[in-house]
Amino acid sequence: MTQNKLGARIKALRTEKKFTLEQLADKSGSSKSYIWELENKNPPRPSADKLADIAKALGVTADYLIGSDDKTRKEAEDIAFFRKYSGLPDETRKVLRDMAESLAKLGKK
Repeated sequence: MTQNKLGARIKALRTEKKFTLEQLADKSGSSKSYIWELENKNPPRPSADKLADIAKALGVTADYLIGSDDKTRKEAEDIAFFRKYSGLPDETRKVLRDMAESLAKLGKK
């Protein structure tokens, strides 16, 4: 059976992050069998909410998982990071911005 793009991307990210099926299921509020079905059934039929939860657990966007946009994986990771960043308290965001500025200065030396 040919693996679907969604399933291939979920499995690749899951294994790269060294998550078992059960660990990803726990992190995304899904069942182990549901994650297995997404990785192996063709075509999968995920709900939008479940797909968003799985993408969040894997640190990318749902659009990246389903391949509906032209974003690279790194761009999808950046978007997912920015969403997390946006939800942080103002003080924490300021600390992170200051850290980023310091790191940028180090990179210019």
